[in-house]
Amino acid sequence: MSNNINSNAGKDNANSYNAGQIQILEGLEGVRRRPGMYIGSTGTRGLHHLVYEIVDNSIDEALAGFCTDIKVYIHEDNSITVVDNGRGIPVGIHEKTGKSAVEAAMTMLHAGGKFGGGGYKVSGGLHGVGMSVVNALSKWLEVKICQGGYQYQQEYKRGIPQYDLKQIGLADRTGTTITFAPDPEIFEDLIYSKETLSARLRELAFLNKGLAITLIDERDGSETLYQYSGGVEDFVKYINKNKDVLHNIIHFETETDKVQVEIALQYTDSYNENIFSYVNNIHTQEGGTHEAGFKSALTRVINDYARRLNILKESNPNLSGEDIREGITAVISVKVEEPQFEGQTKTKLGNTEVRGIVDAAVAEGVGTYLEEHPTETKKIIEKTVQAFRAREAARKAREMTRRKNVLDKTSLPGKLADCSMKDPALSELFIVEGDSAGGSAINGRDRRTQAILPLRGKILNVEKARLDRILGNEEIRAMITAMGAGISDDFDITKARYHKLIIMTDADVDGAHIRTLLLTFFFRYMRPLIDAGYVYIAQPPLFRARSKRNKEETYLYDDRDLERFFMDKDKDKYDISRYKGLGEMDASELWDTTMNPANRTILRVTLEDAMAAEEIFTVLMGDKVEPRREFIQNNAEYVKNLDI
Repeated sequence: MSNNINSNAGKDNANSYNAGQIQILEGLEGVRRRPGMYIGSTGTRGLHHLVYEIVDNSIDEALAGFCTDIKVYIHEDNSITVVDNGRGIPVGIHEKTGKSAVEAAMTMLHAGGKFGGGGYKVSGGLHGVGMSVVNALSKWLEVKICQGGYQYQQEYKRGIPQYDLKQIGLADRTGTTITFAPDPEIFEDLIYSKETLSARLRELAFLNKGLAITLIDERDGSETLYQYSGGVEDFVKYINKNKDVLHNIIHFETETDKVQVEIALQYTDSYNENIFSYVNNIHTQEGGTHEAGFKSALTRVINDYARRLNILKESNPNLSGEDIREGITAVISVKVEEPQFEGQTKTKLGNTEVRGIVDAAVAEGVGTYLEEHPTETKKIIEKTVQAFRAREAARKAREMTRRKNVLDKTSLPGKLADCSMKDPALSELFIVEGDSAGGSAINGRDRRTQAILPLRGKILNVEKARLDRILGNEEIRAMITAMGAGISDDFDITKARYHKLIIMTDADVDGAHIRTLLLTFFFRYMRPLIDAGYVYIAQPPLFRARSKRNKEETYLYDDRDLERFFMDKDKDKYDISRYKGLGEMDASELWDTTMNPANRTILRVTLEDAMAAEEIFTVLMGDKVEPRREFIQNNAEYVKNLDI
């Protein structure tokens, strides 16, 4: 047998797999071939990630104590410039490569000053791929360095140097300037969003106390400075600006065994927990040891004070972490020399030693505040006890929902018209506003794959209610039961009965309100549905144009559609109807325009920035009127198809 294998080892045919088929991608070729491996996607997210990679290098200079000012320019052609006043990338010759250190950093993966601990003690960019990846995915890139009294320059096209690093003049400052244009051969969209970049730059300014970061958008002439002397304390203040708070912000900083900890927290009268944790400026969305240390210490300290104040009696069980974190806003920022992240995405910290360090810092910091502020302490404890009582009521309601949710036909809500398909990946659930539209949808649907759940009126505003009251709402219970995946901490996306959940409401003010109520509910209590890309918004037409000559009908989805349709047509030859609501359409119209997968338009709901989403839902659905009025005034120009 071994002879047969050896005799075929060098041959090439359609079914063979041999050494000749192993490709070695030189330099940055692999990055261009598989960009998603390095920046996540070639869509909008990846486009903005290029900027973050360059800015993060400047931030690392700030962490090292050498950079105080960063400027980010969006030019009119959507190229980007990032300028810092750090030390500048080294310009000397790199021994092993014989190239300048600049060229090595720009053209070689895993080349940087973040591996041996000499260049940077604390860094967010650990893999040394940032600048070289940006270079590889740029149509062109120019780097300028001010160092040692001189200015140096080098240019690249799609990662390839156009000449050696050269000295171009004198300099009276130090720092690095990088200008690049994303490559249209790589990216689907080349337009930068000022709002998206602003959110990240603001976040970095909060996390790096005193650092000045300026965003200059030459497309509209705007210039915004982000600089916060209060650091994460200002961060919490910003997050809570539209909420009613119970006390002043608790803020403390410590350093133990070269691990720096800075935490700020504040309770509000809301029912949602908002904890944002960071390691070396990286947002750890899945938490990790630093977050675990924070939670365990907070639970222990609050329970201790609840018993000391005799609010929690000896016979009472301890308050749970969930009770204690209701209404809390906290920012946890740790700086670690050698962070260990679980997985490629750097979203969960794994360093075991950090848990104990954060635990001790929280026990000391929160304990001191509670000791020194007895009035505020009582407010906090009373809120957590109320949360405990509500949780008990919610637990009973949840158990009842879970018992009913056995997922056979008898347990499903009576108003649900289910589909016959049992494969969730091929099944979709339409949540439809009103019984009239629900009836049309039921009659017009594809019964194999499309389920219909009509809603009567507006659901409860979950932003202003605890879970026990939410579970008492009939419409919400129907949605929970229909989806079959539970709610809140019990939510299990693997049990979801449909992999498309489509919100279908009228194109008027009431419809928009119902849509926002539903999205608030999914964001707060079924968030994994949004993260998985299962939530969509239907786009029903706003107009119907019917030819007077042959009765041919054309459906138009907004005012722009209508204008385009009549660019080369005589308007007098058509009857124009404007739909007031879904209920005006019969079953066949609703199928043809809004439900038929072959020609419908549905918008997927995505979540790029959890903090921004948190702010918007608080503004739109919270108690304060003034922020909501301001939001509407600022965004009125972007509203289309408003039917009042």
